[in-house]
Amino acid sequence: MKPREVCLLIGRNGTVLWSDASDSPVWLPDSRARWEAIWRLRGELEEIAHSHPVGPLGFSAEDETTMAALTEALGRPVRFSVVAPNGMVVREDGRDVRVTQEPSWAGGLRVDSGMPARDTTSRSPREREY
Repeated sequence: MKPREVCLLIGRNGTVLWSDASDSPVWLPDSRARWEAIWRLRGELEEIAHSHPVGPLGFSAEDETTMAALTEALGRPVRFSVVAPNGMVVREDGRDVRVTQEPSWAGGLRVDSGMPARDTTSRSPREREY
């Protein structure tokens, strides 16, 4: 499968509420359907996750502006996350935190994004937070 960015809307207990994908490994264009799903599911939406199948392990400048717009539109913070080949990062309370135990949906996001399975054998404890 060709790498591509994928977006998931996550609800309570890690339930995937909605998803969409791009044709690009480095870009997930704005989508009216995604914005409508976010608004329709806003009451149960807890996290918005997306993949960076070719990296980086972090939020891009475009991600930053999108997260600000979503927080403003929803009137409350939600958890944002990025899954990349070498790990997962979440934005919590204004800080980026590296996830040491990925949620159950992260494996499916990796597969749908065309990423290989994550190798967790070489991680050091210092990689938990940055």
